[in-house]
Amino acid sequence: MLFIFASILSLIISGVVAQNLTITINGTASHPIPTTMYGWMWEDINHNTPQASRRVEMVVCTRNVRNSYYTERQWSKLFRAVLQNRAFQQVTPKTSAALYAWSSFGATTLTVVDKSVTPSLSTALPNSLQVQVAPNASGQIGVSNSGYFGINVNPAWTYTGSFYYKVPAGTKAKGQFLAALRSSSGAVLASKSITLNPSATSWTQVTFNFKPIATPADNNNVFTLTVDGASTAGQTIFFSMFSLFPPTFKNRPNGMRIDLAEALQATKPGFFRFPGGNNLGQSIAGRWNWRNTVGPLINRPGRLGDWTYINTDGLGLKEYLDFLEDVGMPSIMAIWAGYSFGGTVPENQMAQYIQEASDQINFVIGDPAKSAAAALRASLGHPAPYPLVAVEVGNEDFFASDTYSAYRWPDIVGNLSAQFPSVQFMATTNVGSPVLKPKPKLYDVHVYQTPTWFAQNSFIYDSFPRDGTKYFEVGLDPTNGEFAAISTNPNDLFGAPSDGRLLWPTVAGTVGEAAFMTGLERNADIVFAASYAPLLQHINGDQWTPDLISFDAKNVYKSTSYYMQQMFSLNKGDEYLPSTLPSKTGTVFWSVTRRIATKEVLIKISNTGSASSSLTFKLPFNTVSKTGSATVLSGAQNASNTPTAPNTVVPKSSSFTAAKTFTYNVPGFSVHVLSVVAS
Repeated sequence: MLFIFASILSLIISGVVAQNLTITINGTASHPIPTTMYGWMWEDINHNTPQASRRVEMVVCTRNVRNSYYTERQWSKLFRAVLQNRAFQQVTPKTSAALYAWSSFGATTLTVVDKSVTPSLSTALPNSLQVQVAPNASGQIGVSNSGYFGINVNPAWTYTGSFYYKVPAGTKAKGQFLAALRSSSGAVLASKSITLNPSATSWTQVTFNFKPIATPADNNNVFTLTVDGASTAGQTIFFSMFSLFPPTFKNRPNGMRIDLAEALQATKPGFFRFPGGNNLGQSIAGRWNWRNTVGPLINRPGRLGDWTYINTDGLGLKEYLDFLEDVGMPSIMAIWAGYSFGGTVPENQMAQYIQEASDQINFVIGDPAKSAAAALRASLGHPAPYPLVAVEVGNEDFFASDTYSAYRWPDIVGNLSAQFPSVQFMATTNVGSPVLKPKPKLYDVHVYQTPTWFAQNSFIYDSFPRDGTKYFEVGLDPTNGEFAAISTNPNDLFGAPSDGRLLWPTVAGTVGEAAFMTGLERNADIVFAASYAPLLQHINGDQWTPDLISFDAKNVYKSTSYYMQQMFSLNKGDEYLPSTLPSKTGTVFWSVTRRIATKEVLIKISNTGSASSSLTFKLPFNTVSKTGSATVLSGAQNASNTPTAPNTVVPKSSSFTAAKTFTYNVPGFSVHVLSVVAS
């Protein structure tokens, strides 16, 4: 008999048979839910092409945003830029790699050259494109750019472009430039003629716009800039800083890709962490320096990022801040803290970097009358300060915790906290190890794990001390603000998909993350923010998987985890209501919050097992609506939303019968948000 009972208990725990659970809810809130509870972390874009090809322009990027904006950074992440390697930044002249994404159109020879061949457009952009026209050229000839894995051509859009050019003195070139978008078959989809000035012996900028006249069959389209071969035969023309943008989010110059920005906005995020974890700097000289990311694009030199591709920094500090303001999410901003993979700054050289960080913060929140950096912000059209939640000092400094604890943290925070007494500074070493002085008020915690780990560790913050320190959960690693179920193989979390690493978020991973997040809400008295990571991924660049949102040149693909994160974020509530606790070893997890203004009780449930569960809720309120609403995300354990099947698992809404005591059935592998009005 004992054996039979033990066997049944084992089956219940493993999720093979249904569970019946009774949950009593307390009507007195134990703590508020921070408005910053759920948001996004930006890192940079990931890409598996040769180094010279990784150019970031702005489409929405990150290890959490891989490849998603547009700014023609040479990589495309959150902006809406179309052209890749637009300014030949950080490439080696006279090499084939320097021409990544560019090719000859007709009888021309292309070479990336430096200022030894012709004076550069600016000191920040030392390279330019030399186009030599063949002596016997005829017809339209010039250059072609393949974009970021193709170009989305939409007849409803007006595209805005520009480029710089010049010709050698005494040139005989004449006629018209033809800027165009062409299909893979060569058909002209959009075009604009621009007069070539044979007297333009110094750099001359040309701007143009055009609207496509046809819809191509696919995204295998290119941008071309051509001239009449007969009119320019044997001549040389130099080009620099090309640009082409479709409409952007909120019509911002250098702005974000609309569909990706709208996908983020639809979650009503409480914060945005930027400018990017490890992408703060591969080397001391190549660190993310805010000064090099503001002002005219021709003054932004770009740099080699930590993930081995070039950042053009077209997505600069102000572009970040404007985007955050447009979406309505305050920032958690990182400052470089004297450490890169390429070395650590000695203590006696830290002063200049502390000043750099001070100026960066002043650019965001400073008084233009008191700070040159803040005055620069005002001159760029934003005199008022931007919202700032916290400043993160470095990134993953557990890699160099000795210098972080010895002088980098105390020197940086000691100086900056005196200058900015209202700013909270966040540490990035392991929590409590080493001991930091001054004691951090905030810690950034990173977790990347298996679906099972997340469910099993939903109580991890329950044991953290309540000593005034608060935590930003990333990825899913209780120490730095990022979290995501990334693999089914606990022994090789960062291996390839063939080793168990997930290519796309799965339902099993999503419900595991949801289980963990119920624990974050239960501990929202000390967990003030949480972010899934990675955020964005181009489907042709899957160095880090799985990502919350995937995309190509035309489409956005929302994962199962995206929908779950959206469900939690839109229904986080204002305060946490204690209830009967889930079993730490069970498969069903829940949290209860309340939205004060609407008197809604919000119950979030995650079933991480295969068996359904019957949950009986006991509400402590005198009046309870007879009907509640339910948003449900469920599917097969290994189901994913993919480019070929993007809507395999999507949330569905329904109603349920509510009362002071009501029973609700929770199928296996599902996430639920229940809303019922009660007072």
